[in-house]
Amino acid sequence: MIVDIKSLFIVTATVTFLGLVLHRKNVIEHNKSLVVKWLQESGFGKYKNNILDSGVSNFLELIDAEHPSKALLKFKNEDRVRFKTAAQGLKDQLILQQWFQDNSLSSYQQRLLPPLVTLDDVIQFDDSNVEKLIGKGIRDWQRAKKTLSNEDELKYLKEELWQKYAFSILQEIWTLGSMLVFSLFVATLVAVASMTQPVFHSDPSIVKRSLFEYVIGKYLVPQNCKVNFDWDEPQVVGNTVSFAAKFYQRNGRPYPICNKDSLLVEITQGSYKVATAMEIGGTDPNLANTARVKFTVRRSGEYRISVMGPPDPSKTGFVNHCSTIVCAQSLFHHLLIEPRDDYNNLCTFANINEAVTGYNMIVTKAGEPEPTNSQATFNYDLETHRLTLQFCLTEEGCYRASITYRNEPLKTGDFNIIVLNAKEVDVVEKNVDKKSHNIWYEAKLLSVNEEKYSKAKKVYCYISPKGCFQFSFVYMTAITIKETIFKFFPKRLATFRLCPSTKFQFCDGDNQYEEPAFVVDDGCQPKVELMTPERNVIAATFTQFLLKNIGGSETFKDKQEFFYHEVRNVHKKRYHDKLPIKIQRDKLLESSSKATKSFTTADWCKSFEITFIGEQGLDWGGLRREWFEIVCSEIFDPENQLFMRFKDDKQSLVHPNPKRPAHLKLKHYEFAGKIVGKCLYESALGGLYRQLVKARFSRSFLAQLIGLRVHYKYFEQDDPDLYVSKIKYIIENDVEEMELTFTEEEYSDTGQLLKVEELVTNGARISVTNQNKLQYLDALALYRLASSVKFEVEAFLKGLSDLIPDSLLSIFDENELELLMCGTGHYSIADFKANHTVSGSSYEFRKVLEWFWTAVSNFSEEEMARLLQFTTGCSQLPPAGFAELSPRYQITAAPTFGNLPTAHTCFNQLCLPDYDTYEQFEKALLLAVNEGTEGFGLGRRRILHKILKL
Repeated sequence: MIVDIKSLFIVTATVTFLGLVLHRKNVIEHNKSLVVKWLQESGFGKYKNNILDSGVSNFLELIDAEHPSKALLKFKNEDRVRFKTAAQGLKDQLILQQWFQDNSLSSYQQRLLPPLVTLDDVIQFDDSNVEKLIGKGIRDWQRAKKTLSNEDELKYLKEELWQKYAFSILQEIWTLGSMLVFSLFVATLVAVASMTQPVFHSDPSIVKRSLFEYVIGKYLVPQNCKVNFDWDEPQVVGNTVSFAAKFYQRNGRPYPICNKDSLLVEITQGSYKVATAMEIGGTDPNLANTARVKFTVRRSGEYRISVMGPPDPSKTGFVNHCSTIVCAQSLFHHLLIEPRDDYNNLCTFANINEAVTGYNMIVTKAGEPEPTNSQATFNYDLETHRLTLQFCLTEEGCYRASITYRNEPLKTGDFNIIVLNAKEVDVVEKNVDKKSHNIWYEAKLLSVNEEKYSKAKKVYCYISPKGCFQFSFVYMTAITIKETIFKFFPKRLATFRLCPSTKFQFCDGDNQYEEPAFVVDDGCQPKVELMTPERNVIAATFTQFLLKNIGGSETFKDKQEFFYHEVRNVHKKRYHDKLPIKIQRDKLLESSSKATKSFTTADWCKSFEITFIGEQGLDWGGLRREWFEIVCSEIFDPENQLFMRFKDDKQSLVHPNPKRPAHLKLKHYEFAGKIVGKCLYESALGGLYRQLVKARFSRSFLAQLIGLRVHYKYFEQDDPDLYVSKIKYIIENDVEEMELTFTEEEYSDTGQLLKVEELVTNGARISVTNQNKLQYLDALALYRLASSVKFEVEAFLKGLSDLIPDSLLSIFDENELELLMCGTGHYSIADFKANHTVSGSSYEFRKVLEWFWTAVSNFSEEEMARLLQFTTGCSQLPPAGFAELSPRYQITAAPTFGNLPTAHTCFNQLCLPDYDTYEQFEKALLLAVNEGTEGFGLGRRRILHKILKL
């Protein structure tokens, strides 16, 4: 029986072995056929024998191993470069294939192959487009996509997926029998090793820190550690460099480092993790606290070594910043601080004492020279990594506070504090909760524009956040100063808007009246100085109204987020479904206006799916963005005369045209307003829908959109020639002998006087003097910049308010409004380099990438705008620059040689082929961005025509 079993075992083993050999041969032949097929499809068919003769039998050996290195010597130079680039592209495809397999999505891969080439594309691909292709599989797709939410960890996932793919190839070759033997062998070794391995029990006194050690500071503190880099930059590829990390205890003494401390050092170069050699401690007592790290520089470029830096005061600031804080007398108030380092990274600490060391709060009461005891304490939350500032002031009044770190002020560390007594707290709460908002207080007007009255004037301060009307739109007001004539008729002296630009300055009470005084200033009209015992209540009520209307913070980023949230909330019952629109490119404005003529507000809230008649192209977002881009260009281009420039200069700002041609009606301004409102609404949805307005609006026009008073200072930016030749001259010189009156003369293009317009009632009889010349300039600005385009602005606002409530726009000033609508027109190469992703890591692509940064650094603003338009569909950046682009700007290696760069606007992706020289690359890049920025079919035909001429 035993013999039979042995014989059976031998026979079975022999048959199994022969079967495994045959299976292994079939696997190798199959893998070789795949390699040959890829070589032929990639244009390397003539080299297939060289590749196969070098020992390549599968994709793994083709990409990673040294087998093809000898065969590459027989390649032409340009084919050798192309082959390496194509091999990297193949690797990216195999990684993507492994990801599909790991997430049980292999059955859908073929359907998604045209747009999906690399794993980076999965992050950027819109789920709505995926749903069209895979139907019910969208849930599995979304579940799998969540694993890619962190782009910083994507490179490690790629390495892991590549290792899985490599293992699967090796597993195929080894076969099941070989793997069983190998596994048994390994298991045996592991078992023997585990039995012979001595067991170490950690001493609890070593693992756990004793109370005595804590008291004397005998424990490791990362903040006391130092890093010394033993090289000078730049280093040459091939050199081995090192740096030393020295560790210290809380008490300042060296901390002996050992393997049990689990020291981890991570060095990355692009998407690659660099292997390191580490020497920890040693027999020399002087080196017991030192860990020396060495690594070899094998690729050119920048290497990243992550070392946490200390908080930087210029980057550290408050969460939900406000320039004025209201708190109650003798009650503790809390503020949150985010400590950030020089690179704006959130600082983390393991020790609370270290986290709070260096912070200080100085509080000074208005009118007093010495600081007040604020009872300030700082605490650190180990989970949120934020500091909590807690302070308490026992006396009511107005204070100035300054928060510093190591004697340097924080980014938003200077602010006002209004301390209210219990009675004032109740009054302010009732003021804010009132529905009628009929709030007023008696005061004394001390000065206007720093010109003091000989006798204080009795006035009334009205406080209200309700809407006031200018033209046909609403804007928000806060404080109105009125006096009464004959004790009955009210006369308005000044109105200050409810926005962060309206500031309070607290000062001493005038000795003559001995009442609290304050100055109200919005930066665009004469500031007023008032005195009233109700100063604290007025300022606190204003502050509470302000915070309520802007979402609780005065920073642009926080207001922008609040604005987007409120816009989404306004239209939450309207669905963002697809709405097909057909547009004629040669009749863009006319066909766009006609296509949207009968649209309701609900229609404007839908996602436009653009088709240009007679052109190819499926709208996955790129065509929609292009339509917004070119329709804005059509509307706001002064050559089309709907808007105009005060100066014939392409850098000048555009303003509604008061002398528009007869064929341009007010409905065109309403359509323009709807387009801007649509852009803001799409931006509120975020992500791929974010859309900017391609225009540079005059400041006075933006001011009118948010209800600001137009004044003469706007001439400096809107009409600089008039400002220099007339406005500035009047301001700086004596006007008594100029014989000016409150009128404005209008001339034709040929210089003929058309009419004389009175700027105020009976203006022809009012002479301009040195005392009233600023009022004259304000009246001139109101006429030239506002009154002459009153109906155009009204029509524009009518269209804009169809999607965007007036009250939401009013939380911004005119500069912030332009940033919100149009993004930035300035391009920072440093910002660009810090906020992009790279797909491709071959030597050749790294060379092209360096050429790309060299070329872009020399681009003009127009060329940068064209590059952005070529790759993203829009020539302007979002408010936060490149960091806010969604999807993230991606630079990818294209598996071609000598061709023009290509782009995928739906994914903000630029694909760069390989080139022999920098001159060839720069010429191709400029040709692509200058000729290929508009249209799917037309632009590319123009490029092909250019290529034929080269």
